[in-house]
Amino acid sequence: MKEYYQRVSDQLLLDHLESKGAVLIEGAKWCGKTTSAKHIAKSVIEMDRPDMTEQYQQMARIKPSNLLEGEVPHLIDEWQIATNIWNAVRYEVDRRGEFGQFILTGSSVPSKLDENMHTGTGRIVRMRMRPMSLFESRDSTGQVSLRDLFNGNDISAIDNHSIEDIAFMICRGGWPAALNHTEKVALRQAFDYYDAVVNDDISRVDSVKRDPERTKRIMKSYARNVSTQVSLETIRTDVISNDIETFDKESLYGYLNALKKIFVIEDSAAWNPNLRSKTAIRTSDTRYFVDPSVATAALGIGPMDLVNDLELMGLVFENLCVRDLRVYADALDGNVYHYRDKTGLECDAVIHLRNGRYGLIEVKLGGDQLINEGAESLKKLAHRIDTNKMREPVFMMVLCGVAPFAYKREDGVYVVPVTCLKD
Repeated sequence: MKEYYQRVSDQLLLDHLESKGAVLIEGAKWCGKTTSAKHIAKSVIEMDRPDMTEQYQQMARIKPSNLLEGEVPHLIDEWQIATNIWNAVRYEVDRRGEFGQFILTGSSVPSKLDENMHTGTGRIVRMRMRPMSLFESRDSTGQVSLRDLFNGNDISAIDNHSIEDIAFMICRGGWPAALNHTEKVALRQAFDYYDAVVNDDISRVDSVKRDPERTKRIMKSYARNVSTQVSLETIRTDVISNDIETFDKESLYGYLNALKKIFVIEDSAAWNPNLRSKTAIRTSDTRYFVDPSVATAALGIGPMDLVNDLELMGLVFENLCVRDLRVYADALDGNVYHYRDKTGLECDAVIHLRNGRYGLIEVKLGGDQLINEGAESLKKLAHRIDTNKMREPVFMMVLCGVAPFAYKREDGVYVVPVTCLKD
């Protein structure tokens, strides 16, 4: 039997099952939703099983309760193939009156839901699953815990990863299928995912035929502008530069919404703290893919291309760090935002917990100069926050690609290699 890699979201799934009748796991194709759910489920039905899909769809229309039979928690994989299962699950949860009954998984948000479908509020809870973080893929030692940083505990770690190691991790991505294979096979997974999105998934999500070449141009533009607040108009201009046909804003939004529905892109919203001054905060989203390897696949590049272009590598590395921080923040009941104001002051990631505590994080590939710049930027932002109206940050951290140690500087800013971090 293939070894199971523990996921940070495993405990989150168990927690949800303890308090709700059903859990919906959503996330990108191939990120490990089904494998993770099967690890916990006691019975399974796979709606996309080729020899049974049509029969399952018919049963979902005639008597969906038949698909809900099985030892609990009962997993219904790719439930959106027969969307009326949703109401059947909601009803069955009400009828049984017990928690931990069903797990639903899906790689896309259904484009059309029956107007009679209930929201599922109070019965079905949603959780997001992403490609593997470095801690989950065992590329991070996990010597530094994000939870410890929030609790003010001391940290210490040694790291010896090279810039080439980081470049490989970026291009390989967090796809479970890439683990325990040769470098060539591992790097192929992101390109295969990209090809599936371009040629099939983006059209299948809502049955709207979309042009593969145009999709490639959109994703390439997104990749060139990853980790920035580039406007959608700039992306549209990139697309039409070699496009003789009309491509208006509505058309672009259609493509981007489809990519969001299949969890390919996941932008970061702006954080809006209380400031001492009236500095205007930029509210544009920062552009990210669900995994950094999607960006490198869209650009058609590999690890050595990144090493030879450190400016680009720094941007895609930020996407890797944001992916990992999102995975870890979910476990702490938090969200990841970004900050940038009109003066140019920015913070790559703000982890804000539900209880109001937050940490400020700057992402840097490495090197004393960049680390110092990141620390100064964090301190400047912390000084601007009006602590009479909101809490001061629990911690400030420069998250690095290459650094020999994890430590706390004399000014209180933590320096942590991402290959030492966990939730």
